[in-house]
Amino acid sequence: MVTRNGHCMCGAVTFTAADVSSEFGACYCDMCRRWNGDRFVGVHVPFSGMQIDGADQITTHKSSDWAERSFCKTCGSNLWYRLTDGPDAGNYSVALGLFDDVTGMSLAREFFVDRKDCLFDLPEGRVQMTTTDIHAKYGLSEEAPK
Repeated sequence: MVTRNGHCMCGAVTFTAADVSSEFGACYCDMCRRWNGDRFVGVHVPFSGMQIDGADQITTHKSSDWAERSFCKTCGSNLWYRLTDGPDAGNYSVALGLFDDVTGMSLAREFFVDRKDCLFDLPEGRVQMTTTDIHAKYGLSEEAPK
């Protein structure tokens, strides 16, 4: 378990998460797919482990009888999913893409795998472009978004 820092796309919401596992999960349920346009990939963080700055920039949507999803009011970044009922109520499932560094983390769990379809296949022979390739193709400067 380590401490990791993260933020939304615009930086209005920043956080420090303590006791972060090196294992993360992926969810393929319909709500997560619509929320993200893809699967939701997140890591469990206990309620007591989250220190949030910019809380006034967070909007939360009750997405079901047992859970809520939060996002940044300014840039719209998805932040986390939280159960509101049961033994894990109040803890966070933080979107992995928000962390500044995910070194050493690995996929350990998948949820609603019966909903997984061709959107999640990574076929051999697909086009793969590096940051340098993208910058060259579109004439972007080195200061382009990371």
